[in-house]
Amino acid sequence: MRVAIVGGVRTPFVKAAGVFSAYSALDLGKHVVVNCVQNLGFEASLIDDIYFGTVLLDPRIPNLAREIVLRSGLPKTINGHFVSNNCITGLVAAQVAAEAISVGRIRCALAGGSESMSQPTLTFPRPGEAFFLALAKARRPLDKLRVARRFRPSLLFPQAPSPKEPSTGLTMGQHCELMAQELGIARRAQDELALRSHRQAQLARDEGVLKEQIVPLGGVSEDNLVRGDTSLEKIASLGPVFDRGSSGSITAGNASALTDGASVVCLMSEDLAHEVGAKIYGYLERVEYAAVPPGDGLLMAPALALPKLLTRAGLELNQIDLFEVHEAFAAQVLCNLHAWEHGWKRYPTTQGLGVIDRDRVNIYGGSIALGHPFAATGGRVLMNMCQALERRGVRRGIISVCAAGGGAAAALVTRD
Repeated sequence: MRVAIVGGVRTPFVKAAGVFSAYSALDLGKHVVVNCVQNLGFEASLIDDIYFGTVLLDPRIPNLAREIVLRSGLPKTINGHFVSNNCITGLVAAQVAAEAISVGRIRCALAGGSESMSQPTLTFPRPGEAFFLALAKARRPLDKLRVARRFRPSLLFPQAPSPKEPSTGLTMGQHCELMAQELGIARRAQDELALRSHRQAQLARDEGVLKEQIVPLGGVSEDNLVRGDTSLEKIASLGPVFDRGSSGSITAGNASALTDGASVVCLMSEDLAHEVGAKIYGYLERVEYAAVPPGDGLLMAPALALPKLLTRAGLELNQIDLFEVHEAFAAQVLCNLHAWEHGWKRYPTTQGLGVIDRDRVNIYGGSIALGHPFAATGGRVLMNMCQALERRGVRRGIISVCAAGGGAAAALVTRD
């Protein structure tokens, strides 16, 4: 059974610690879900499940999806399923929903994610956690006093979520620097890709493409990271962030920024879509995953995921009309483009697929310009792809998103 994409919205994507600082991931998620349902044109009672996630976890809300159902005026009989898988969270949510629809378990679902990087959950340092747990477990006053004597002010210092990979101790940016150096990705090429991202995003804004996706929030109606007036000279003037030596090439200008935002899409069986007269924006045909050891290239799993998708879909690269490639870093995009086109020597089974026309990649800009609220990027790229296929009058598009931990997802979206 084919799975149709029949709607979707997102908040503006905005720089963290800015205009959305007062909104939690729950607030952002509730906003897009409520607005999406209002825009659909059919009763909310048709929605069976919601699959929704975030990456910066809040232990006070262990099932964000269900809380959104309970606080958004939706029928409380809708199941809520929480999803979290780094930057592919939104695509995982859509894939799980699509599989439930394709096997007939449900007929309609919402899938998406939200991220408030302005409100990360802080934790105690490990010694602080141990201290307070021991204090809580102590029963007699004398035992509590013995534990309390071990108190030090440093035990109270809060810790923000670590940007380092738990398995390697390196940040994503440091890993990407190693990838860029291994594959010889030049700084200028990275800056040129970043410039194109901003220019394409500005063009999409001017043409009203982005406005079709966005539901304003708090008086904000546009993404605020797009720099349509930037130049190659301005981007080139920024210094490296992760490797400050002579070989460093990743800067704030050619990497995605910390971002607040949320997105959601509505998926429905093709039969039900025709039955209720819903507009079909596209079909989510399949999603494939891949993973590599982080030390091999943390953000290089798309080099395996995209070929796997093509093989299992029975397609060749030249049959794909458009590509939506998540821009965690310009270097990461260029590394994976190199691997798709020429193969990747670390994995000899990967072979060059052919040249990818850059004019068919991220035609409305990418995460460098638009921003990257981790769990919300999946919904955004699905909406971008549906719009791009319709406006270009073409049929097939592939989405590629890399993820922390050495993971990746690739998705095939089509239009009849």
